[in-house]
Amino acid sequence: MKEFATMISALDSTNKTGLKQEAVIKFLDTAPDEDKLWFLALFTGKRPRRKVSTALLKEWAMEISGIPEWLFRESYASVGDLGETISLILPEPEALNTQSLAQWMQEISQLDTQTEEEKKRFVIDSWQHLAHMERFIFNKLLGGSFRVGIAAKGLINAIAGYYQQEPNAVAHTLMGNWQQDEVSFDALIRGEYIQSHRSRPYPFCLAYALDKDLPELGEVSDWQAEYKWDGIRAQLIKREGEVFIWSRGEELITDQFPEIRDALLQWAGNFVIDGELLVSRDNVVQDFSDLQKRLNRKTISRKMLEELPVVLYAYDLLEWELEDWREKPLSERRLKLEELIASREGEHIKLSAIIALESWTELPALREQARDRNSEGIMLKHKYSPYHSGRKRGDWWKWKVEPLTLDAVLIYAQKGSGRRSGYYTDYTFAVRSGEELVTIAKAYSGLTDKEIQEVSRFVNSHALEKFGPVRTVKPELVFELAFEGISLSSRHKSGVALRFPRILRWRRDKTVKDIDDIENIKKLIG
Repeated sequence: MKEFATMISALDSTNKTGLKQEAVIKFLDTAPDEDKLWFLALFTGKRPRRKVSTALLKEWAMEISGIPEWLFRESYASVGDLGETISLILPEPEALNTQSLAQWMQEISQLDTQTEEEKKRFVIDSWQHLAHMERFIFNKLLGGSFRVGIAAKGLINAIAGYYQQEPNAVAHTLMGNWQQDEVSFDALIRGEYIQSHRSRPYPFCLAYALDKDLPELGEVSDWQAEYKWDGIRAQLIKREGEVFIWSRGEELITDQFPEIRDALLQWAGNFVIDGELLVSRDNVVQDFSDLQKRLNRKTISRKMLEELPVVLYAYDLLEWELEDWREKPLSERRLKLEELIASREGEHIKLSAIIALESWTELPALREQARDRNSEGIMLKHKYSPYHSGRKRGDWWKWKVEPLTLDAVLIYAQKGSGRRSGYYTDYTFAVRSGEELVTIAKAYSGLTDKEIQEVSRFVNSHALEKFGPVRTVKPELVFELAFEGISLSSRHKSGVALRFPRILRWRRDKTVKDIDDIENIKKLIG
């Protein structure tokens, strides 16, 4: 556990990719293989469900620390994280337990069959034998909410470099349907289990935002242009009579889209298709908010299938008859994709249309009209490009429409976590509704470190009320928010939901009298 805690502390203390990768490599250098497997399991979402309720953890922590509930609430409000608050208020450990992460996970997994009193004895004894950072991790593991502070690409590159493997091979392995108690770490990393899983997806090929003038790309005839859709990027895998659907977030989502699965089961052959899952009615793509209603459900009712029909817009062919086609040029992959879909295209599987272009001068107007189709903009793919793992500059570009914007006022703030735990970084904004203010969005990004410090000072001196870690603040600070889309929503007090809201800039030149009105904002809905 000590090596794991050291790595997590290092990951949380920096936002530099190189330093994060160094922390991972140091862990790989010192930790036992069983701990390394648990690290990968936690990173890929194979973490155990909650074993002890947060209410009980809070109760036991107050009991052995001897602090009243009001002081605990104040401490929690200051720290902003329950697991960390508990680890800080506990007395110093009596002695240190040197168990490995794997041993801790084994003991935690056995809590399912224990009584509340048995759980209490185990938890308190564990707290008394763990240092602060290890206590924090232990609390997170008990609560089933543990997160590893490194991006997938950074972790994959660190592991690939350390073990001298190809990053895409490591990515294949981590995305596979493996269980840490059924594999060895060395064999897993070296890809020995890859071929045993028919469900194995490929790393997604990603695009860079276009940062040059169109003529700089060369001849327009060398490029394939498509609309960029706002749905769920997915790989559809059909191998040896089975169908699997993977999201770009590395989740197996087959059961959430039974109509797509059933349609592909009728197709002959073995293949892997890259595409976008979208709700579409009468060949019109709907808002992402409609697709959200289909996500993370154990069962999809007939009514939902009828009211929220999902279609796959197919982009690319990655594998054909069990042969990896990713190194073939896009033009060849596209031709085969067209052949595959031509005789099978139906209401649930469609080919993503290519935009016909004679010159680059036609594209700006098409981009501006993209939002009318519920599209985010234009994708440009070089016809001779392979299907890369991750991003490679120069072959695929995304040219998104300019974001929508509105002016809103800050009304709630909450402290961040990790290296930002001392500052207010989580913000809730409001717009005007008549003479009142209604919340419109939360946003966590867009300010510089200096601006975050300024906002934090304002919150500290202008807080009106406390609700746990949340502060109500005097409505004075106005910000311009950018967002990709907007839709009606009965779940939000304002009546609308914003897609990907973020802070564009601090409008120091405006006051609360200048913020937008909700009725005008609703007019943005197409």
